[in-house]
Amino acid sequence: MAESTPMMRQYLDIKSKHKDAILFFRMGDFYEMFFDDAKIASKILEITLTSRNKEKDKSVPMCGVPYHASESYIARLINAGYNVAICEQIEDPKKAKGIVKRNVIRIVTPGTILNSPLVGSKENQYLASFVLSEEKVIGFAITDISTGEFLITELDGTSHFQKLKDELSRWNPRELLIPNNISDNEEISDYIKTLDISINPYDDWVFSYDHAYRLFLDHFKVISLDGYGCESRRVAVQAGGAILQYLQETQKIFLAHINKLTYYNTENYMIIDPSTQRNLELLKSLGDESKKGSLLDILDLTITPMGGRKIKKWILRPLLNASEIRKRQDVVDEFLSNTILRGEVREALKEVYDLERLAGRISLSAANARDLSALKKSVLVLPRLNKLINQSSSPLLNDLLSKWDNLQDIGELIERSIQESPPYSINEGGMIKEGFNSKLDELRKITKAGKDWISNFEAQEKKKTGINNLRVGYNKVFGYYIEVTKKNIPLIPPDYIRKQTLVNAERYIIPELKEYEIKVLNAQEEICVLEYNIFQEIRESIIKEVNRIQKIAGIISTIDVLASFAEASSLYNYVKPKINENDVIHIAEGRHPVLEQIDVNNKFVPNDALIDCENNQILIITGPNMAGKSTYLRQVALIVLMAQTGSFVPAKQAEIGMVDRIFTRVGAQDFLTRGQSTFMVEMNEAANILNNATKKSLIILDEIGRGTSTFDGISIAWSIVEYIHDKLEAKTLFATHYHELADLSLVLKKIRNYNFAVKEWNNEIIFLRRIVLGSTDRSYGIQVARLAGIPKEILERAKEVLSNLENTELDNKGKPKISYKKRGDQEEMGEQFSLFAKRVDVLMEEIKRIDINNTTPMEAIKILHKISLLAKDK
Repeated sequence: MAESTPMMRQYLDIKSKHKDAILFFRMGDFYEMFFDDAKIASKILEITLTSRNKEKDKSVPMCGVPYHASESYIARLINAGYNVAICEQIEDPKKAKGIVKRNVIRIVTPGTILNSPLVGSKENQYLASFVLSEEKVIGFAITDISTGEFLITELDGTSHFQKLKDELSRWNPRELLIPNNISDNEEISDYIKTLDISINPYDDWVFSYDHAYRLFLDHFKVISLDGYGCESRRVAVQAGGAILQYLQETQKIFLAHINKLTYYNTENYMIIDPSTQRNLELLKSLGDESKKGSLLDILDLTITPMGGRKIKKWILRPLLNASEIRKRQDVVDEFLSNTILRGEVREALKEVYDLERLAGRISLSAANARDLSALKKSVLVLPRLNKLINQSSSPLLNDLLSKWDNLQDIGELIERSIQESPPYSINEGGMIKEGFNSKLDELRKITKAGKDWISNFEAQEKKKTGINNLRVGYNKVFGYYIEVTKKNIPLIPPDYIRKQTLVNAERYIIPELKEYEIKVLNAQEEICVLEYNIFQEIRESIIKEVNRIQKIAGIISTIDVLASFAEASSLYNYVKPKINENDVIHIAEGRHPVLEQIDVNNKFVPNDALIDCENNQILIITGPNMAGKSTYLRQVALIVLMAQTGSFVPAKQAEIGMVDRIFTRVGAQDFLTRGQSTFMVEMNEAANILNNATKKSLIILDEIGRGTSTFDGISIAWSIVEYIHDKLEAKTLFATHYHELADLSLVLKKIRNYNFAVKEWNNEIIFLRRIVLGSTDRSYGIQVARLAGIPKEILERAKEVLSNLENTELDNKGKPKISYKKRGDQEEMGEQFSLFAKRVDVLMEEIKRIDINNTTPMEAIKILHKISLLAKDK
């Protein structure tokens, strides 16, 4: 049956060229799907699966969706892992000679969807690609087709693979293009399999430099890439070329809004690896993987969608240039101190639509009249915003003002041409204003005069027939008709031609009425065609100015983010941190920006922090569970990160010596599906830190070595701290329940011990949430277990076991004293090595080492020097 009809033969021919996509086949007002596509789509979209032919052996499964509501259906199919090929009618069905011509005009993939209802307006939908050169350099490229953003970079050095992980985590693309030959690299190939994004293997030749280079020259109409700073970035260009090729294949249109290629240097931004992004809950909370409870949730008070996307980028890409940070701070300071200015700017921003995505939709010929109307409304606000920002004296805002563009000509064009409330469709007329096109106005006069003509015609026929209730009506099936009640049928003239019989009336037509109908309907059809062509011309003229729209969108998004920072500072009592390039981080009365807002009724206890590379390089923090160690570690890291984005910070005062990376090793989890236990994950994260941290890094360690035996864990933790102290020299906060590590301060001069204070009362503990100098030798685990509701019998037994562990490990018969209960087992206690021996007096041990007869003068001097340092510490 399918092969017997021209339409189905056309469908099968087009489908054969797009086997990897669900084909949306345009038929009238619907996109139809057939065969397996229909079966798949009907389940995912929860729509009825029907049949094109009811005969059992010839039936063709089919389903369809309205074309005007297709975006939401496409988004659901994309979210389910399918691509969608949009097949449109490319000729007027009324003028078609035979089957209407159709062709695929666009292929929608996870990385090329323009306007997904399933993704928030403040979210980017990135498409990424990478390629590995023979020299082990990774070229990386990223784009958001909805905004026109296009960036490339190169990742090299011994840690290039880790850098790739960092970039993929930072950008979080929806789709990733990879060369087919990447499977030759087992490490990268295995990693790709773990990614929860759409992976798209692509022909290797697409990633070749010559092809990519020619593609960019042709697209940008230039003779070299020097103007974009990419001429010598061969591997980055290769990755970018693959994306451009893919976009041309899927969008099948010139991508006018991709008008700039930007090379970015990862060394200009603080590196935040996936583990740190997750552990610090920068974008999502650990609990439910939602924005709520994250740093982004607290700081994102932006008004516009493009501002919302930019603040997310800033959080994931803090600056390393102190001068640039201070420029941002100056704007935040000005907005914070001038409440009226900030309020008026934010109020004006409410009238600005998503200019970035409007520019994208216009460039891809996907914009309708409502999009142009939204653009005009945004343009009308620009002069007011310009006037407000002109009140500023900050260098950054003055620089932005020098690039300001009110887009007056674009606004005026839309104002003259597009109706205030145009329809969604661009094919049914009603978009263009009266007076914009004389031919259109003439056609409209014909249709408008038609109402008067019908009224006069109806009065004429009433008089001619003597039927006072005669009426002239219209419907899409029969066109214009004359309706007469049945009791008046005897009065009908001979020239009336019966067309339809109703229960109480008959409907007739006459030649004069049909002639007028043809004239009016032809005029209406001409109006629709003419309006569509006029709209196309208007849109094409705006496409030429898309670069201007994108530039002002970038300026407005920056203002939006800085005003959002100021608003957050006002609401949450943040202060301006002092940014310097030394190694000192000094925070007075710092607070956790998220936790203090979760329960505003309970006052958050602030704490100080002093870390440097001289005397306070490593802070070893002990204390009981629930005392606040993890919160303290995270709040210091978050304050540093916020400061380097240009935001003010939750503290009384802060001096931030910039860091190049923040590393975190927090919590316990496993990836059993990858064959990795909790301890293996812990060690992997630790290895990443130790192999990549520098003296300028900030390391956050919340427990190390807890996933293995106690002795192993202490040994590993001790050795790691020594390595950080002696080799890396990185600023480090290390929370631990291994109280033995406090002894490191006796032998390593740049370690300081701190603990979270508690008070004991009637066998209960009170958490003071205050960090104090010195270490503790208790974790109060049993008391915390009681608070959690552990049965009393278990708690009492735990106290016995704890007592046994603290006294000795074995009795004189070799029996583990951990097994003792209150039944006299202690009677034969002997002196044995304890599980946790008493701390050695390091000073006395050094003195005992002196052998007067066998020690050279130089050795004696070294020992005495060490003794003097130890004595000073004691």
